[in-house]
Amino acid sequence: MNMAEPLEPITRLLDAMRQGDAAAQGRLLLRYQAWLGLLARMQIDSRLGGKFGASDIVQQTMLEAIRALPHFRGRTEGELLAWLRQVLAHVLAHEVRRYKGAQQRDVAREVSLEQSLAESSLRLRGMLAAPGTSPSRQADRREQEVLLADVLSRLPEPYRQVIVLRNLQGLPHEEIARRLGRSAGAVRMLWVRALAQLRQAMESPGDPSGL
Repeated sequence: MNMAEPLEPITRLLDAMRQGDAAAQGRLLLRYQAWLGLLARMQIDSRLGGKFGASDIVQQTMLEAIRALPHFRGRTEGELLAWLRQVLAHVLAHEVRRYKGAQQRDVAREVSLEQSLAESSLRLRGMLAAPGTSPSRQADRREQEVLLADVLSRLPEPYRQVIVLRNLQGLPHEEIARRLGRSAGAVRMLWVRALAQLRQAMESPGDPSGL
């Protein structure tokens, strides 16, 4: 997505979708692909031991959302994000059941996953509120956590990894170093460079030169 282009208002997309415009439905959901991927990855890494691929989880979530979206009655982006977190929690719970060979649906696990996903969303917003990571003016028109996920998805993979592990999962430099196969000193330098790149990208999210 080119974030320099004006985004269609969510109410217009929802209205078009409810009038049978399949293309509008696709454009709406693609807007949240990076955000869903980041939330899925945080759950898989922190709670599920990295046993599933985030891309597969996101793909299944998008498929389920496409089927269920005509029944969504919300009007705001915040309501849509809450609904998409529920769909993502359902998909994650299904994958856990399949991995463990369980047949019964575990509603308590789904509720727990929904709560954990909501907490992850709060951490994303908190990261934007931290000094040095001020969002661009586009955040006035979009949920800030979605904007941050879009920008993170465009960073080089090592930068994205270290920001997710340090800022969003709260891991110490030593643990990150173990996971990435680097020294703790190298991880600290990588993190500093990654944050500088993130700040630059957040100030001009539609400018490829910012990356």
